[in-house]
This record gives sequence, structure tokens and C-alpha cells, in this order.
Amino acid sequence: MAPLPAARLASFERPFSHIGVDYFGPVMVKVGRSLAKRWVALFTCLTIRAIHLEIAFSLSTESCICCFRRFVGRRGAPLEVYSDNGTNFIGAEKVLMQQINLGLAETFTNANTKWHFNPPLAPHMGGAWERLVRSTKTAIESIETGRKLTDEGLSTLLVEAESIVNSRPLTYLPLDTAEQEALTPNHFIFGSSNGIKQPAVSPVNPQAAVLNSWNQIRHQLDFFWQRWLKEYLPTICRRTKWFRDTKPIEVGDLVFVADSSKRNNWIRGVVSAIQRGPDGRVRRATIQTDTGVMRRAVNKLALLDVTSHGKTALDTQCYGGGNVGTVSGNAELPDRVLTAIPRSSE
Repeated sequence: MAPLPAARLASFERPFSHIGVDYFGPVMVKVGRSLAKRWVALFTCLTIRAIHLEIAFSLSTESCICCFRRFVGRRGAPLEVYSDNGTNFIGAEKVLMQQINLGLAETFTNANTKWHFNPPLAPHMGGAWERLVRSTKTAIESIETGRKLTDEGLSTLLVEAESIVNSRPLTYLPLDTAEQEALTPNHFIFGSSNGIKQPAVSPVNPQAAVLNSWNQIRHQLDFFWQRWLKEYLPTICRRTKWFRDTKPIEVGDLVFVADSSKRNNWIRGVVSAIQRGPDGRVRRATIQTDTGVMRRAVNKLALLDVTSHGKTALDTQCYGGGNVGTVSGNAELPDRVLTAIPRSSE
């Protein structure tokens, strides 16, 4: 299991500096006498686990850019954006890079923003926001009345769901007193779990009032971050699976690609490039197949135990996992090559 990325550990930074974004839906709404589809864009802060919800009227790149503009206007421009390989995200990223090159980055975000794409068919790399998608759906289902909403009703519903999810406790440690609250994302946004905070008592001297209020706010934010470091950070550093070391994928290896969209059919190809993570381990690979080039996470690749024999070129055919095609190359399959074929796409 890979170590946590720096975005998950970025303490003492502004909320929503490092975000993950995903879409879910569609949600049916009433427009006049007909029904229309709407999608929900979920932005999550990868550090404090807060969410921000926006309505997307379509899956187009233009709609994605509009969602980002509304998000940036309310939460500020992020430093890093993580997402999957949705076509709308790729299109928005291209517009972002084009505007940066033209010196007009401020119209979309800022020039310091970096967009990171997870490899295809690797939802575990986006678990930080995939889990919050489920939490948001649960909150929406608990609020819905069963009737179709209008766009105005859906907007209000998403704000209520956002408030519910952001008020959830981050830690489940026992509290010292009954008055003490569990740490929530709203503590870093509003200063309390429910967003209701009593103003500080102002002294007689206006200069001292400003000074004391500012110091009080800084002290309270520092206190929340100290609790985040002591209570929440140790809970996300635990490794629950993938303890054993395995042979890393190398350039030139013959592999099967686990593709859940096709049953009993394993795509075979040769690794043409690898990409290592910050810990030095291979996390992604580029595979050359008969139909083209694809990028996959290494957990979606089944390495075949094939030995190379110099200039010997053999055509090989495998059976048992469906028709997987023929590959020509300087490789020879051993007698027990079928043991290398995985039993499932997992």
C-alpha cells in the first residue's frame, strides 16, 4: 500500500487548497411539465475532508468549467486538483492549461494550480472522494420527500446535504468532557461544528479589540489543527491491506489487463513504460496491445511468468480465460503458464 500523498497531510493550510472532484447522478428535476437531468459536482478538501456541492446541468466541458468557476469564487483557487479521466475533466484541464499559456489564468483559476489524473479503472486511487459521494447520497436520501424537485429545490437540497456531511465527526476518540465536541470539517470552515459561533467580547479600546479578536481566531484555528494532528491524522495512516512485496512490473513484461467490461476476455500486451510513485514503487504502467496503447494501475495487471530467449520469436496462444489473442515476440510460455492467468478482475 502506498503512503499517503502530501495533499492528505497538508496541515495549517487554507481549506480546499488540495481538492478532489467527481460527478454523480443524474438527478431528475421538474422543468415546466417535463423532466430534465442534472448532475452533482462534488469537491472535497483532501486534508480536512469537507465537501462543496455544485449543480452541473450537463456533462460537457463548458458545464464543468462553470462549476469550477462557482467553486473558485466561493472557496478560492486550489493548489492541486485530483480527478479521474472523465472527458469533461480532461477538457476543463486543457482549457486551464491554454489560459495559463495565454496569461489569462485568473479567469479560471491561478497559474499555480496543478491537475492530476488517476489512471483509468483505478477507483481505489480516488477513494477519498468516492466515499464522500456515498455519504452525500445518503444525506440526500434522508432529506428527499419523494417528489420531483425543481432546480431551486435541488440547489437548496444540496446545500442542506453539504451542511450535514460537513458536520460529521472526523474522529471517534472518547471525549474528556460532555461539553467537548468531536472534530468536524466545519470547525476549520466556521469555527464550530454547526456554523454558529458567538462573537468575541470587544474591549473598550478599538485597537486592543482588533488585536484580541485576531489573536483569538488564530489561537482557535491553531487549536483545531493541533487536534487534527493528534486525533485524526493517526487514524488515516493505518495500512489495512497490500502488505506483501511483489515483483514490480518492468518494461518489456508480458501482462494481462483486467478489464471488467468484458467477461472471460483478458487483453494481453507488453509494458512499454512505467511510472513510479513518490515512494519509488511502480504504480502505473503503459501497455502496448494489438489495438493500441492503454494506461492502467499495476493492480489491474497480471504479470505472466515468461522467459526471454534472445532472438527466438514464437507465436503463442493461451486458452482457459477466453480468447485472448496472439502475441508475437521474443518470448516463450512455460508449461504452467495458465497459473498466471488471474481468476477474476480483482
